[in-house]
Amino acid sequence: MKLNRLFQVACLAATLVTATAASAVQIGPAPTKASLEASRGPFTVATTRLSANGHGGGTIYYPTNAGAKVGVIAIVPGYLSYQSSIEWWGPRLASHGFAVVTIDTLTIYDQPSSRSSQQLRALDQVVALGSKSTSPLYNKVDGSRTGVMGWSMGGGGSLISAQNRPSIKAAAPQAPWNTTSNFSSLTVPTLIFACQADVVAPILSHAVPFYNSMSRNPKQYLERTAGDHFCFNNANPTVGLKGVAWMKRFIDGDTRYTSFACSNPNALGFSSFRTERCS
Repeated sequence: MKLNRLFQVACLAATLVTATAASAVQIGPAPTKASLEASRGPFTVATTRLSANGHGGGTIYYPTNAGAKVGVIAIVPGYLSYQSSIEWWGPRLASHGFAVVTIDTLTIYDQPSSRSSQQLRALDQVVALGSKSTSPLYNKVDGSRTGVMGWSMGGGGSLISAQNRPSIKAAAPQAPWNTTSNFSSLTVPTLIFACQADVVAPILSHAVPFYNSMSRNPKQYLERTAGDHFCFNNANPTVGLKGVAWMKRFIDGDTRYTSFACSNPNALGFSSFRTERCS
């Protein structure tokens, strides 16, 4: 019985490896530390508006010369905030080969569960534009390769989105805030960006227990030294490198990014790094 069980596990592992390899997409040149830390990647970025439809409307950033269908990432801001608080991620990620939508929420007071619903609505809306002949995204996006990001309550909402929709390929919440700390059922590869001196979403009651509760997914925790709740609202070379690499590795399945996504950045200004099951 034990040998039969081991055989079944080995077959399942082989199937998963084959499926991952089959779905892998390489878009753009091989990455380097310098190229990932740069403010822009190799592709030219254009923008278009996303109409309000179950969310407050948003901005889509997309590459014009990727040469292949790209994955889609939806990013949602936090409590009392607008898309301007997370907009730097739009062109940064799009220039590496993603269609990225940053949204406003219906009200600035929306809670994480509502932010998650709005995020998923926007994500689906962008995917649908890929089939609309009048859209600049026509035939440019792959709806099977999606990711979510968010800050503060938007980060908490992103965790909810990843938990409720396991087909999402990657999540990267920043300074996440949520009323629940149990994400044990989450299977989506998740990178948590945390701010060490955050008093709005203190890491010991938010980011750390979120991370610790996850046991089924590739996961990572990167903490910025002495950072307050707003420590990821502006571009940073190390944060940009990790965010892009995580999304490329797990949304595109591009193993050229594995070392950047999974390894300790060993960068000044970061006080804690943890990772499990990342390969």
